[in-house]
Amino acid sequence: MKSRWFSLGAAALTVTDQVAKCYAENKLDLNEEKEVTDKIVVRHVHNKGACLSLLEDEPEAVTVLSTLSVGLVLSWQIITLTKKGQFLKKLGLSLMSAGAISNTFDRFVRGYVVDYIGFRCKNKELSGITYNLADFFLAAGAVIVVITTTIQSLIKAIKKKAIRN
Repeated sequence: MKSRWFSLGAAALTVTDQVAKCYAENKLDLNEEKEVTDKIVVRHVHNKGACLSLLEDEPEAVTVLSTLSVGLVLSWQIITLTKKGQFLKKLGLSLMSAGAISNTFDRFVRGYVVDYIGFRCKNKELSGITYNLADFFLAAGAVIVVITTTIQSLIKAIKKKAIRN
């Protein structure tokens, strides 16, 4: 698969998340919530911190950390895209790039990240957490990258051991 498709996919996912954020900003009042199903809600929340509002009182530090993270993920993605194979790692890094770019864009343009997806469950604290698609892209991408990197490392170790024996 051509590397440009991973970049185009990441760009499309970034735009999709930004469109959803604009919907939340323009169609819902701040902290307003609308039920989608009995378990899923759309709500309009501003997050000035990192994940779970961590460092909420330090938005400048969060922006710097977010920018550094985007740089690292994009650099890793570019290096990986130049290599043959590694489809799953390229997919994971593309997902991570999309999420990182979208949330960092929010920090620069809005001064906060727009979150809009919530889940209802028995635990009230968990029900209060609000996400956006970028968060899911980041999480899914990270899981894919960790799994593929771990498997690659195991295969290398097994081959190395086989060569020694």
